[in-house]
Amino acid sequence: MRILIFHVILWVACCLANSLFAQVDYMKQWPQFRGPFACGIIDSTDLPEKWDIQTGENIKWKITIPGLGHSCPVIWDDRLFVTTAISASGTDSLKVGLYGDTDNVKDDSVHEFRVFCIDKNSGQIRWERMAHKGIPKTKRHTKSSHANPTAATNGKYVVFFFGSEGLYCYDFEGDLIWKKDFGKMNAGPYDEPDVEWGFASSPIIHENKVIVQCDFTGDGFITALNVETGEELWRTPRDEISTWCTPNFYNDGNIKHIIANGYNHIGGYDFNTGEEVWKLSGGGDAPVPTPVFAHGFIYIHNAHGRKSPIYAINPDATGDITLDSDSTSNENVVWSIKRGGAYMPTVVVYGDYLYNMRMNGQLSCFDARTGELIFKEKIPDARGITASAIASDGKLYYATEQGDVYIVKADTTFEILAKNTLNDVIMATPAISGNMLFFRTQHYLIAIGK
Repeated sequence: MRILIFHVILWVACCLANSLFAQVDYMKQWPQFRGPFACGIIDSTDLPEKWDIQTGENIKWKITIPGLGHSCPVIWDDRLFVTTAISASGTDSLKVGLYGDTDNVKDDSVHEFRVFCIDKNSGQIRWERMAHKGIPKTKRHTKSSHANPTAATNGKYVVFFFGSEGLYCYDFEGDLIWKKDFGKMNAGPYDEPDVEWGFASSPIIHENKVIVQCDFTGDGFITALNVETGEELWRTPRDEISTWCTPNFYNDGNIKHIIANGYNHIGGYDFNTGEEVWKLSGGGDAPVPTPVFAHGFIYIHNAHGRKSPIYAINPDATGDITLDSDSTSNENVVWSIKRGGAYMPTVVVYGDYLYNMRMNGQLSCFDARTGELIFKEKIPDARGITASAIASDGKLYYATEQGDVYIVKADTTFEILAKNTLNDVIMATPAISGNMLFFRTQHYLIAIGK
């Protein structure tokens, strides 16, 4: 009996150790949009503060990626994955900057939807696949692309999402494992149903499930699929307008929820069943940012139209937790602000502080636990910021659309440590892996390190 008990204890200990090692390994990777659990942070990297794209100082490599894509690099060990959409028209128009036009790009030519696996150390393309070829089922905004969603990987499989053109799963050798067609999903403004802006929500992978959030003009939903087979495990309808938000996976050991941003329907869903656990309404009417987690809270924000809130939410919330019109907190919402949240970039919670960057370059720092405003300052000469921040070793990295990268000290006082340029449009959030930074620009993929 003692031997049996000993073996049971040993087996449990091994399971816990394997789980811990897997978690530690995951936190060193950059497996989805904004890295591990979309936090945007990896420390102990010794990243350079200065580089020069002209002289090659601290530039490890630079390669051309054809076509147009706003998807961000994802990395597992030495493999980097990225997507693009190549128009047969020979032109890939892109209008950046701060403007409010709802225009579509009028390009009905055949597009090649391609995926790349690249050696992160050398920039050499290990394999390239054409996932789909055809005329896009929907149009795109003048500031968008047909390859917006960022890939996701678990170290064995990698999934690529092209919205109406389908979800594709490959293994690490480039073999197609399965694909899924969700039909036409037109993501456009809720008050102009004929306008098409393009799909942008990225997939995530956790515990053998692929999660995708599909909010569009029509019957939107959030769903989980088996990463090995593509089998749909659950699908939950969402009473929602079009959004461009990537979901996130919350797991504190007791609670396992999928957290989804939105306008009508910010919410938490049971990871195993898809059942709605809590719901919150009252965001901006064209939400984009991804939920993030820190200090035992869920942070959600957005900004468009009349509302631009930031919420700090208790993970054990249940039911409808929507705030009264005059309230900034309740038993489930720890703190909130009604105006000041960011439209495009996702916040970064680094140390004790939440850093919120708006598209016009205005950076606000809040106490992450209380919501107290610490400072509000402006990045000079920023003519549009779409990419989200990343952070490492006490520094925040902000990339502007015109191609400048500002390194800001992560502190309670505003200080710009350095400004570097990449001489190309930056719409995608950069990645960190090892001792290198990886930037996806309009035309290039660039690795930076000492």
